[in-house]
Order: sequence, then structure tokens, then C-alpha cells
Amino acid sequence: MKKIILAAAVLLIVIIALFFFFKKNSQAPQYVTETVGRGDIRAAVSATGTVSAVTTVLVGTQVSGTIKQLFADYNSTVRQGQLLAQIDPALFEAQVEQASANLALARANLEKSQVAVRDTENTWKRNKILYEKNFVSKSDLDASETSYLSALAQIKASQAQVEQAQAALKLARTNLRNTRILSPVNGTVISRSIDVGQTVAASFQTPTLFTIAQDLKKMQIVTSVDEADIGRIRTGQPVSFTVDAYADQTFRGNVSEIRNAPTTVSNVVTYEVIVKVDNPELKLKPGMTANVSIVIDDKKNILRIPNAALRVRIQAPEPAAPPQRGTGVWLLENKKPRRVLLVAGISDNRFTEVLSGDLAEGAAVIVEVRDNSKKTQARSGPPPGPRF
Repeated sequence: MKKIILAAAVLLIVIIALFFFFKKNSQAPQYVTETVGRGDIRAAVSATGTVSAVTTVLVGTQVSGTIKQLFADYNSTVRQGQLLAQIDPALFEAQVEQASANLALARANLEKSQVAVRDTENTWKRNKILYEKNFVSKSDLDASETSYLSALAQIKASQAQVEQAQAALKLARTNLRNTRILSPVNGTVISRSIDVGQTVAASFQTPTLFTIAQDLKKMQIVTSVDEADIGRIRTGQPVSFTVDAYADQTFRGNVSEIRNAPTTVSNVVTYEVIVKVDNPELKLKPGMTANVSIVIDDKKNILRIPNAALRVRIQAPEPAAPPQRGTGVWLLENKKPRRVLLVAGISDNRFTEVLSGDLAEGAAVIVEVRDNSKKTQARSGPPPGPRF
């Protein structure tokens, strides 16, 4: 009987010890780890931009009038000097004829002035001879000289009128020539804002009749990069991007220009970065929205850790040494966490490069800490839901 009681007591002690042991272990934090390994990391800056032609020319008009004919339309391939549109030239042809008539009149007046000079010169010379023989008075001699000098001055005025008429004729001919809207470059018409019969007015702001993209096989993307990332952008960096029209295809390009003019919208400062892109198949069209990824650095087969490991925070209950400052991660060794400092390199959305530190390939780095004691307390409280 005593042996049975003793055995029961021992069994009860063992059960109590096991209960407290498992309770303690169940309340201890659990550590989720991942293995440190090697792999590839590509650091990139993401941005959005708009696809456009490298050179876009706006074709306008310098004269006002009614569009008589159109010789180009959307997507028309044009050459430099090709006729795009014709403004009704009737009014300008009449102006040229009027200017030509004014020039003829001015030249006739010049000839008349030249005849008058010869006549007054002869009269003055004849009066000089007669005056020496006392056949005319001094006043008659002076009057003939004055008439001669006036005729010389009239020739200069007539010559000026001829030049003025020539300038007016040149202006009229230029306006007539400007009724022919010509293409200034080789390219493709991507926009037309006029129709036959429409009246265009050339005032302080020249109206745009056509928009011509010089070469659609060479495109560019104008992106806006945040000021926090602009310091990492360099010309020549590779760029990959996608457009909604070809969601399953990735296009390539390179950074060609970083513009220093800032743009501020809602206290957010951005800078324009220009990306040059080849478009041999003409898939990219002006105005498309591009989701751009500018590659800052690309490294292969490097030692890397999950980004989640850098966000883990563990408070040691009894620190044996002063806390370590700097970038570090927690390793799980013999079921106990140990903090290790390291020097981090480039990073992407998932991993960060390890440049140096007491961290070897294959080590178990803590990426998450699950506090079971808090879960137990939460479960022991009142059920969730509104209280009244």
C-alpha cells in the first residue's frame, strides 16, 4: 500500500513538472528563420513617364485665310518641303499685283525726276552764261540754281519710293508664298487640327495646323523621378519598361538626360529624366504611359539576406554587454538569438547585399518573432466584439 502511494506521489510530481515545463516553453517566443544564401540582386528606381517622339515639330501659318486644299492627313509620311495645305491665295495674289503696280509707278516717277534734273540743269547753265553777259538778273540765276538743286533732291525721294515699293512687293510675294504650308522636316504627321474651308488667323500666337514627328523609330520617355532617388540616376544607365498595350513585353532603353529643372506638386519635388528608346517595329506610339524601372546596379551570385531580417527587433532580458549600434541582424544559435553587425550593399524588394560582417552562407537569420505569451493573454481575455 505504501509503495502504491509513493508511486502515485512521484507520478503526480512528474506530471506537475511536465506541465510547468511545457507551459514555460509554450509561452517562450518562437523564431522564424531563413537561411543566408547567394543569389542575384538588381537595384532599380521605379517611375512612370510618357512616350513621345524625340523631335516633334509644330507646323503653323504666318498668314490668315481660308484653307482651300489639304495634301496630308493623319499618319501621312512627308518629306521636307512637301506641300501640306494651301490657303486661298486670291487675296494675296491681288496684293502682289497692287505692289507690282506701285513699283512701276515709283520707277516712272524716278524717270520723270531724272528728266526734270536734266532740264533744270540746262536752264541753270544757260542762265549762268547769260548772267555773265548781263542778259538776265541775279535773281533769275539763283532761281534756276534752286530749281536744279530741288530736282536733284526729288531724284533721291523718287529712288526711296522705288525701294519702298520693292520692299512692299517682296512682302506681298512672301505672304503669297506663305499660303503654301510646307513640311519643314522629314517625318510622320501625328496630328492635324484643320479642315478644308476652315479659317485660320495668324495673330500674336501662331496656330498649329500639323504636328509632325520627325522619326517614330527613335522615341523617348519623359519620366518624373523623386528627389530622394535622383542622386542615384546617371546617364547611360539601362532602363526596362512596359506599356499597357503590350503588358507581356518588356522594352529596353537608356538614360540620356537628367534635367535640373525641378517640378513641385503638393510639396513633392521631382526631376525629369529622359530615356531614349529604339522603336524599330513602331509598336510604341506617342502618348503611351510607360512604367519605367531604371537599373541602378545589378550584381550576380552575391551573399544576401532577406529584407525582413533587417526589420526584426529583439529585446534581450539581461544584456551581457552594451547594445550594439548600426545595421545588424539576429542569428539563431542553439535556440538563442545573437545579434550580428554587418555592412549592407544594394537592395531590392526582397533581398539586401551583405558586404561584410560575421555572417556566413548557410546561417539561420531570424526574419520573424512570434510572441506566444501575448497570444495566450489575448485568448484569455473577454471575447472580441462591441461592449455596451
